[in-house]
Amino acid sequence: MVTRKKNGVDPELEKSISKLLKQVMTDKEATLTDKMKVIDRALKLEQVKQKFDDASFGLGFDDEDE
Repeated sequence: MVTRKKNGVDPELEKSISKLLKQVMTDKEATLTDKMKVIDRALKLEQVKQKFDDASFGLGFDDEDE
């Protein structure tokens, strides 16, 4: 049975992206496009993590129109 965390980013995902980033940056055959794709994914992960850390993120959706 797979259990999921309720909040936050899966630590295994973070490790995988970090490992991939290190590998692609040292790969002499990786193109600039390959490197930028991995960098883009790493930046996107950081954006997601910041949203989890921001206590006010999404509060506007809780407001009910009366």
